Formats: sequence, C-alpha cells, structure tokens
Amino acid sequence: MALEAAAGAAVETTVTEVYRDGRSLLIWSGRKFGYRKNLKRNHEDLMQKARELWELRNGIREGISQNRIRPDTTEWIVKVEMNESEVIELDTKYNDRKNHPWKLFRFGKGASLSKDMAEKYNQVLSLWEEGKRKRGVLDAELPKRVVGIRPAKIEYKSPLHKHVEAAVLFLEDPEIKRIGIWGMVGTGKTTIIENLNTHDNINKMFDIVIRVTVPKEWSEVGLQQKIMRRLNLNMGSPTDIEENTQIIFEELKKKKCLILLDEVCHPIELKNVIGIHGIQDCKVVLASRDLGICREMDVDETINVKPLSSDEAFNMFKEKVGEFINSIPRVVQVGQLVVRECGGLPLLIDKFAKTFKRMGGILRNSMNKEGMDAVLERLEFCYNSLDSDAKKDCFLYCALFSEECEIYIRCLVEYWRVEGFIDNNGHEILSHLINVSLLESCGNKISVKMNKVIREMALKVSLQRKDSKFLAKPCEGLHELPNPEEWKQASRISLMDNELHGLPETPDCMNENLIAIPELFFTSMCCLRVLDLHGTGIESLPSSLCRLICLGGLYLNSCINLVGLPTDIDALERLEVLDIRGTKLSLCQIRTLTWLKLLRISLSNFGKGSHTQNQSGYVSSFVSLEEFSIDIDSSLQWWAGNGNIITEEVATLKKLTSLQFCFPTVQCLEIFIRNSSAWKDFFNRTSPAREDLSFTFQFAVGYHSLTCFQILESFDDPSYNCLKFIDGKGTDHILKVLAKTHAFGLVKHKGVSRLSDFGIENMNDLFICSIEECNEIETIIDGTGITQSVLKCLQHLHIKNVLKLESIWQGPVHAGSLTRLRTLTLVKCPRLENIFSNGIIQQLSKLEDLRVEECDEIQEIIMESENNGLESNQLPRLKTLTLLNLKTLTSIWGGDPLEWRSLQVIEISMCPELKRLPFNNDNATKLRSIKGQRAWWEALEWKDDGAIKQRLESLCIFN
Repeated sequence: MALEAAAGAAVETTVTEVYRDGRSLLIWSGRKFGYRKNLKRNHEDLMQKARELWELRNGIREGISQNRIRPDTTEWIVKVEMNESEVIELDTKYNDRKNHPWKLFRFGKGASLSKDMAEKYNQVLSLWEEGKRKRGVLDAELPKRVVGIRPAKIEYKSPLHKHVEAAVLFLEDPEIKRIGIWGMVGTGKTTIIENLNTHDNINKMFDIVIRVTVPKEWSEVGLQQKIMRRLNLNMGSPTDIEENTQIIFEELKKKKCLILLDEVCHPIELKNVIGIHGIQDCKVVLASRDLGICREMDVDETINVKPLSSDEAFNMFKEKVGEFINSIPRVVQVGQLVVRECGGLPLLIDKFAKTFKRMGGILRNSMNKEGMDAVLERLEFCYNSLDSDAKKDCFLYCALFSEECEIYIRCLVEYWRVEGFIDNNGHEILSHLINVSLLESCGNKISVKMNKVIREMALKVSLQRKDSKFLAKPCEGLHELPNPEEWKQASRISLMDNELHGLPETPDCMNENLIAIPELFFTSMCCLRVLDLHGTGIESLPSSLCRLICLGGLYLNSCINLVGLPTDIDALERLEVLDIRGTKLSLCQIRTLTWLKLLRISLSNFGKGSHTQNQSGYVSSFVSLEEFSIDIDSSLQWWAGNGNIITEEVATLKKLTSLQFCFPTVQCLEIFIRNSSAWKDFFNRTSPAREDLSFTFQFAVGYHSLTCFQILESFDDPSYNCLKFIDGKGTDHILKVLAKTHAFGLVKHKGVSRLSDFGIENMNDLFICSIEECNEIETIIDGTGITQSVLKCLQHLHIKNVLKLESIWQGPVHAGSLTRLRTLTLVKCPRLENIFSNGIIQQLSKLEDLRVEECDEIQEIIMESENNGLESNQLPRLKTLTLLNLKTLTSIWGGDPLEWRSLQVIEISMCPELKRLPFNNDNATKLRSIKGQRAWWEALEWKDDGAIKQRLESLCIFN
C-alpha cells in the first residue's frame, strides 16, 4: 500500500515535471516562433530607426564645428558609431539568410537573429533620444543666422535706400562676389551695412551673415577672433593664424555665407583670415572711405555713397524731426539753416535733428558742437592717415577755396607745384585724395570740390599748425577787411569773391569789385609763392609786387581792366607761371621774363595791326617755356593773316612739353611740324606708350566760328592729346598728328565718306572721337579689306548732325574692334537705319551708355535681321539707354529675351510707335528707373498678364 502510494506519487511528480517542462518548452517555442514570425518587421523597425540615428549624428557632426562640440557629445558620437557597426552586422546576416532561405530552416537561427534585432532596436532608440536632447542643447549654442540690433530706419526711395537695394541686387548676381561701398565719413556707409545685415532678401539668400566692424588698429588674429566669436567657435592658438583660418574655413565651407566688413581702413587679405578662396558660396561687402582699398581687395562692383543734396538732406531732417517741424512758426527756415551746417552728411543730420527736436526748434550755437566735434575728430583721423607731408599740404590747400565750389584740377595741381608741395606727381596725389573721400570729383573730370564739413576740419587743422595758418573767408560777402591780427598770423590768405573795394597797406585777395591795390601792399610778403588775382577789377599792379622774390605763380587772367605792370617786373626771378589771358596787357610788358616755364596768353595780348609787327619775336624770346597756350579772343581775320608768323616763333621753343594752340590753316600746322624740334623729338619716339609722353598737345586746325577754336576737352584726362579739325578737306595734312592723338574732333569736314579714310593705323590710340556736321560721311568704318582690329582703344564715340550717315559699320567686323567702347551717342542722323550691323554688337562688351536722338529712320535699336541667333548675354555692361524723339521706332529688340544684366536707367521720350519693352520678370534685374511720359506708358502692350508691368511701374518717373 505504501509502495503503491509512493509509486503513484512518483508518477504524479514525473507527470507534473513533464507537464511543466512541456509547458516551458511550448512557451520557449512560442517565443522563438514569435521572434521568427516578427523577423521582417523587427528588421524594418531597426533599420528605419538606425537611419534616423545616423542622420541625427551626421547633422550634429556636420552642422557643428569640432571646435564647438562638447566632450559628452563626442562620447555619444563614438557610441553611435560602435552601434552602427553592430546594426550593419545584423543587417548583413539578415540579408544573407534572406537570400539563402535554407539557413533559416533551422528553427532557432531565425528566432535568435530576430531577438538580437529587437534588442538592438532598443539601444538605437535610447541613443536617438539622447541625441535629440543633445541636438537641442547644441542648436541653442549655434550662431544665429543674423545678429544685430534694429538698424536706423531708411526712408523709402531715399539715396541710402537706393544704395541698399543696389547692393542687394549685386548680391543676387551669381557672378558678383565682392562689393565695395565707399565714401567720406558720415555719409551713411554703416547704416547701409546695418540694413543689409537685417534685410529680408539677404536672410533668404544666405545661411549666415557675419558683420564685423574692423578696428583702426586691426590685425589678422584680431579679425579672426571677432569672426570666431560670431560663429561660437573655440579659437586654436591665439598666434597661429593658419590654424584659425582652417577652423573658420571648415565651419563655413558648406554654407552660403555673407561677410559684412565695416570701417575698413586697410586692405585685408581675406584668404589669409578665413580661407575665402575655398568657400564657393561666400560673398563679401566692405565699407571704406577709401576707393583704393576696395580696389586692392578686388571688389567686382563699387557703390559710391555721396553727401546728400540740399533737398535730400532737408527731407531726411524732416523725416527725423516728424510732425513737430510744422507745429512752430518759422521752424522750417530754422531747420534749413541747421541742415546747411551738416554738409549733406546723414550722420550729422540725424544728430542735429534729435537735438533740434529736443530743444523745441530753438537754434543755438551749442547745437553745432553737439555731434560736430565727434565727426570732425573722425575726419581728422582721415587727414592724419595721409602718408606724406605733400598729401597733407595739398589737401589743406583746398580749404582756401569756398565750400562746395568747383576747383579746376589743372589750376589746383599747378598751385601745388608752384607752392613747392609736389614735383610732377600732382595728379597722383589728387586721385588719392579723391579715393580716400577727402575731395570729391565733380563728375566732369576737370574739377573737384571739398565738402563743407571736411573743409571745416581742414581749417581747424591749419590753425593748429605753426607753418600753415589760413585766413580763408571766400564767398562770405565781406565789405570790410578781417581783423588785422588775423592778417598777421596767417601764412596763406583767401578772400576771393567778396565785396571788398580796397585792401590795407599791407596780403592776397581775389575779388571782382577790387579796383586798387595799395603801393606798399606786398612789401612784407617776400615769402609769397602764389598770387592769384584773377577776375578782379584792378587796372594796375603796385611797385611792391617786385618785392615778391619767392613768387612762383602769378594769375591775372580775366582782369579785363588790367593795363599796367611795374616797370621792374623782371625782379621776379623765380616766377615760373604767368597767366595774362583776358587782360589788356601786351607781350611787350613781359618780354624780359625769359625764364618763364608756363605762359598762358590770349590773342589780344599781341595787339593788332601794325602794332603786331613791333611785338614779333617776343614769343621766341621765352626760351625756357615748357608749357604754352594761346586763347583766341580776337578777330579771326586778323589771326588768319598773322597766324603763320606766330606759328614760326612757337616752333623755335625747344623745351616745349605742352602746347595748346589754334592753327588757322593746315599750312600753319605744317610749318610747326616741319620746324619744331620739340615735336620732332616727340614724333620720332619709338615708344608710343602714353605714360611715357614727353609732349602733350591740344590743337585746333581751321575755323568757321569763334567757338570752334575751343580745344576739344577730354572726357577723362586733361593729359590726353587732342585734335580738332574744322572745315577741312581731305586727309593728307593731319595724319602725322592724328597718329599721336587721343581725342579727335571732326567738324564740317569735306572730301571723305568714312572715318576710316584717315587710315585705321592712325587711329590706334584714339580714346574719344566726335564727328559733327560732316555731311559727306556715310559710314564710320568700312571693314572691307581690313585684316586687323579697328579702334580697339576707343571709349567714346559721339556723332551729331551727320546728314548722310547710314550705318556705323559696313563690311566684315574683325575681332577686337571697338571692344573698349563705353559711350555711343547718335544725334540728328536722319538717314541712319542700322546701329548694330554685321554682328558688331558682339564686340561691344563694355558699352555702358547708348543714346539715340532725332534719327528719323531708326525702326529697331537692335535689328533682328542683322542679329539672328543673338545670345542672351549681349551688351553685358549697358547701364543707361536713352531714346529721344525717334518717330518711327517700333522695337528695342524683338528676338529672344536678352539678360540686360547691368541696365539701370532707361529714358524714352517722343517715341510714339514704341509699344513694347524687351523685358520680362527674369531679366533687367538691376533696373532702377524708367523715365518717360505717362501717356506713352499707359499705351504700352504687354505679353503676360500684367505682372511685368506691375514690376516695372514702380520704377517709372513720369515727365
């Protein structure tokens, strides 16, 4: 019984164990089956999450510089990379067994692989969640796309707004990588940079914008520190420029980056600082007062920020002051006085407007001091930055002229030379002063001016110098003389254009009302070097003039009443420059000044009739003359009869290096060429390079009216050789001169039907060509038989009143012809039908300005029939297109759209048949203004739904 019970218990136990083991086996088998069943899904889940993890890892590694990643992030990246290897191994096993199904037949193998994938998925998920947290922290540490305070508000369509928009358009051009913004202190360059920094279009164009103000005492390491601080980068070695450059380069190489550099005072080699040459999508905008710095930094485009005009300045002032300006009587007039003191500088206008508003519109002297002192201090830094005493002296000298007045370059450089500031580098110094924004070019290339505020700084500096104190009160309406103490302390005095009628007994005054100078006036002025009395009403000069033993330049031009000089004028032994044009003086009165180097006279200084014979030989007596000019101001008949005599005398001057002369006939020109040793030496030079010239000339040959004797003025450079041929016939007599000419004017010429009849070999050095009233000319160049490029240096071509002109070019066009042409002007050519014939348009890659006016037969500016298959990039530099009074014009261009990539201004007037413009939404992106009549605009036809009209209408200026 007990045995049976024991046996039964044993059996029960065995059955229970078997059941338990069987159940475990079933559970294990079920799990294995479940893993195996979910193998595919586990693989897909693992690989999807792994890819998300790897993408997160790559984003952190690529988006953040190694110099910014924390140690714990580096540790996380290592874990991810180890995990990646394990995931790839599992993926390889899965694909191997998937491609070989029998390997999965064994029940446990597939289930084990599926289990490993499920566990690995959990590891991947954990790393991904950790990475997301780190990404959030790291994103917070990344540099923002844009950093900067809200910039000063710029009024819509104000000059500064236009400059900002111009810079944005340049930045949108893929070909433009660097832009230079330049102008004098206070004109608003920093405001432009600030507005670019926060401009909506800029934020869309670039991944990051880096704005840096460059300190005056800058270094490459210091600039790198600023950039790396902006990028939240850890600097390598503070002294290892190359290492830091590589760090910056690695950070920026895969980003679209804009670098804004403000207040650049010295050229910066950006490849040394940030390795910019290796960064494909990096662009730079730099602001400097020095155009030369912009050029040294290889900018593709420049924007010149000039002082505001009077109207622009007052509009800005009103904008800053607000409605307050209309709330107080006479406040507008007071505000205008305030603005006048600002010299058109937005920096000062802004400061004065705030002060003006705060003080309730009351004008006080203290207002001038607020803000002005800071600006003058910054301007004085510009002066101190001039690297030679000669440049500083030349700059200060300009303050003797009235504010904003035009100072003729030739006279100014001459003054500098006579004062002893320079030798022969005057134009080089002048260009530098313009480039650093201390002087401003007037645009006509013959004069400059000094801004009011800069002049105030110059006068302030002059008072601080012991050797150069100025008494400068030109154009101030003075009726009485300045304080005697001011006279005594001044080393240079300017009282030009005042209302003075007399002078004290004892300095320099230029005044049209001045009629008398006291006898002893010059007694104590023995060190005076320049005496400019031009345009005064004086009738004679006192004997004390001869005490000026250091006098180098005496300017008496336009003293129309002047008849007498001191008898002992030859005491002025250092006098080198004398100008007596427009006076009643005679050559007889200056005949003893044989040492003069520069003499300017008028024809009337010879006298007339029998008196002329008494003065023959006087010109040849000036044996030291290097520069000589004669203005025509008398009877042309007299000149025609005596010109040959005077020409023969001029030809004897062996030291001539510059001659301005009007030859009444071609025969007179031949006399000079045949007899002048100075000309022969020049003409026989083997090197024709312009910079090596030893002789410059401005010649006119022939006449038909007094005005035609005016020498052809250069468009760019007063040192150009100029020839104006008037009322001539044929070509034989001027070819030798033409071969040395840079600017050629042809007026009322007969006997030629083409300009090329003068010989293309004689026009290789032409920069400027003007053709007027030559009614036998039918084309400018006939390319038939020509095997070389023609007019390859020509920059400006102006054609006016040429009644038979039918084309600019006939026959084949040789490559290289007209490739430097910048300006083409066609006025009153009634038979002209075709401007760009025979593919000539393809040569005009530098054309900037095209003007066509009163040419009645012109129907198309660019004829389709002459320009089939024209590429879209033609006329790539054309900026201005002016079309006036073209009655039959129907099209500018009707073929496939051109890019018009540089076009900024169009003016169209009295062109009633022009119904379409050659623009769409993609081209002419730099267009700034369209000038014309509203009726013409409203009658235009548009191909699209009006979107292009809407875009262009905002640019219209209706007249």
